[in-house]
Amino acid sequence: MSALRRMVCLVDGEHYLPVTKSALDTLDSLEHNEVVAVVFIGGTEKLREASDEGVVEKLGRPVHFGDDHHKIPYNLIGEIIEQYHADVVMDLSDEPIVDYSKRFKIASIVLERGVPYEGPDFKFYPLSEHDVLKKPSVKILGTGKRIGKTAVSAFAARIIHKKQYNPCVVAMGRGGPEEPEIVRGDLIDITPAFLMEQSNKGVHAASDHWEDALMSRILTIGCRRCGGGMVGDVFITNMKKGAQLANEVAADFVIIEGSGAAIPPIKTDKHIVLVGANQPIINIERFFGPFRINLADLVIITMCEEPMASPEKIKSIEKFINRINPKATVISTVFRPKPLESVDHKKVLFATTAPDSIKNVLIEHLESKYGCKVVGTTPHLSNRPLLQKDIEKHIGEAEVMLTELKAAAVDVATKDALEAGLEVVYCDNIPHVIEGDYESLPDAIIKVVNDSIADFNQKK
Repeated sequence: MSALRRMVCLVDGEHYLPVTKSALDTLDSLEHNEVVAVVFIGGTEKLREASDEGVVEKLGRPVHFGDDHHKIPYNLIGEIIEQYHADVVMDLSDEPIVDYSKRFKIASIVLERGVPYEGPDFKFYPLSEHDVLKKPSVKILGTGKRIGKTAVSAFAARIIHKKQYNPCVVAMGRGGPEEPEIVRGDLIDITPAFLMEQSNKGVHAASDHWEDALMSRILTIGCRRCGGGMVGDVFITNMKKGAQLANEVAADFVIIEGSGAAIPPIKTDKHIVLVGANQPIINIERFFGPFRINLADLVIITMCEEPMASPEKIKSIEKFINRINPKATVISTVFRPKPLESVDHKKVLFATTAPDSIKNVLIEHLESKYGCKVVGTTPHLSNRPLLQKDIEKHIGEAEVMLTELKAAAVDVATKDALEAGLEVVYCDNIPHVIEGDYESLPDAIIKVVNDSIADFNQKK
């Protein structure tokens, strides 16, 4: 017979206590349940008892109260979970004591402690985490898609490699391979022709691990995933196999890279969290944005420029992160393109996933820093039909297809450009700190790495 689930229940004073007691008794009567404690989270409308002791007596179980019966005692919920070694939290409260936002806040507190949070018609589960890595590690995850995780992973890998820590990257993507795939970015020459060969074999040669390998010239391991839950779990992934493969390859430090808002189900020593300043503020400050931010040892805010985000919005995001996760370092950045080969004095068609609203800034940067003439741009790397139309428009005037290695960069941008006789040059995206010393970001990354190594060595 399986062990009893130690259950903490959340209740309010908007229900008559006999009704609440009946619900608690029902939960206790279910096989494998044991209600070990109750947390009173507010409301007095139907609370006839004059004292907390009266509530305890009516419910017949240990009941814990915050200092103010009109406010949800968030911190107390976390303390009671730990005090009673709870296996699950069941929410028996209702409007008006809780609303959607408050429930998500409670969910984050509960899930941070590795415990499921349940209610009459919902269940949130803690993240799956396989503890399989035998090397120090960091996880890079984000609060959404297209906010620069792969660019930051590649940048971090280069910084770590310069410090002679010999890293590898394990990345999961929606177009990843059926079995984890090693790409020896440190050994092979990843040319447009080479990537076309891979694409012709049916490989998604613009998958994140190929981008990491090309931009950082290190060993990468590609994995796949499908689905992404609200908390960050995935439906299927072969990343556990990929992480186990990282134990066997010639690398001393492992970077585990997320996909979209999905969080890799691999336990790591430290976390770097990316927040896109271009995202709706509600997705950062509410729902499971705070849950992701609270995982962070380093937060990198990306897209920190107009028109994607105003200075006021950026400051608001910084203040919010510092308030809910004061232990994390917070650095705000923008991305700037960097061709991997010379485009000096060449006419360039630039393909990117950056929004059209920022194209003039990127064009100015490319032309002033790399000496090219940008004759056309397309923001449609993620939209194959529109990408093809944009290429056809500029094919007679451009000499070079300059493209990020994402989405349709190989099977459309590279293929069509090569067939039209254009040179193909791939483009990295470099994070630049918007305020303060440029080296503050590399220094912050190395601090996380050193802390990861120290934590790993303590566990040995």
